[in-house]
Amino acid sequence: MLINFTQRQAVSAVFLVTLATIIGAWLFQYAGYDPCYLCLLQRGAYYAAIPISMGLLLFAGRNATLLRNGLYLLGTIMLASAIFGLYHAGIEWKWWLGPSTCTTGAMSLGLPDLTKPVVMCDEAAMRILGLSLAGWNAVISIALSAIAFRSARNHGSSSVSQ
Repeated sequence: MLINFTQRQAVSAVFLVTLATIIGAWLFQYAGYDPCYLCLLQRGAYYAAIPISMGLLLFAGRNATLLRNGLYLLGTIMLASAIFGLYHAGIEWKWWLGPSTCTTGAMSLGLPDLTKPVVMCDEAAMRILGLSLAGWNAVISIALSAIAFRSARNHGSSSVSQ
């Protein structure tokens, strides 16, 4: 069951969770878990959602229309992120093939670039509670998408409910 957020609370939640998630990704990378090509692409949704949500918090004020439209935009971005995370997790679970440029089968197509670390998209760097980081991206993204869409549909005031 989802919590009923006001529109400003929903934008704040999206901002804080996306910021924490991307910082977490950077910390994993700093700890030695190099991201694959698809992992780096998945970060794009976060790089878009963070400034959009911050801009809404700073400039929307109590403009419910702007907040609502911003939440629809954020919900769409995070829904796309969830779909992409599921796609990547499916590649890691070998449910379907990924791009030939970043799977273990791609190594037979030619010599790898030895100046860069080889990080394959079809091998999960780690699993936490059974899910890879791509899987967790899907979970986080679908939750944020649901919060954004549900709060956008609430046409009431962006202030705390009475």
